[in-house]
Amino acid sequence: MPRMTEGARERGKARRREAILRAAYQLFAERGFEATTIADIADRAEVSARTVTLYFPTKLDLATSHLAEFTDRLGHALNHREPGTTTLEALERWLRADLAENPGDSEFDALWETMLDRNPQLRAVANSRLTEAIQEGARIFAAERGDAPDDFGPRMVAATAAAVVCELYLRPTEAHLDAAMSFLAAGIATLPPGQLS
Repeated sequence: MPRMTEGARERGKARRREAILRAAYQLFAERGFEATTIADIADRAEVSARTVTLYFPTKLDLATSHLAEFTDRLGHALNHREPGTTTLEALERWLRADLAENPGDSEFDALWETMLDRNPQLRAVANSRLTEAIQEGARIFAAERGDAPDDFGPRMVAATAAAVVCELYLRPTEAHLDAAMSFLAAGIATLPPGQLS
């Protein structure tokens, strides 16, 4: 019997991981986060409870992984941009590459939103994580301009960029991406030079 190739093994892991996430989000939406057990998720995903915890050590890891993966990818792109590349340029390059590689799954995204709507405690956690990402974005943009991270300008740009990015992933077209980048660039251009505290 031929041995499984590394690529096939990785695809198998990715499929299991997605099945676990879908099962968890469905159950969290149907029964609620607190009422759902790891055993319930394993049963729905047709894997063992041990497999679930190998991929996601806790239920909260499961519930927040969709957002955590996204913010990790974005943070890496902004923090490791090439010298001479502005924050906005790095964001645009990353968005174009990420949307091409991860075109999204509208059904999965809708399931994620339904899960958050039906579990206010998870919405609060997601909002907190998004706030952390916005603060990191403000820090990066502020450093580029020579502003303090908590100045109004960098925080406004980061919050606006976060909202724009969320909308883009709901409507990921080339035209929307072009419009979003033009909108952000125009907004940044209106900021006065120096600090706006």
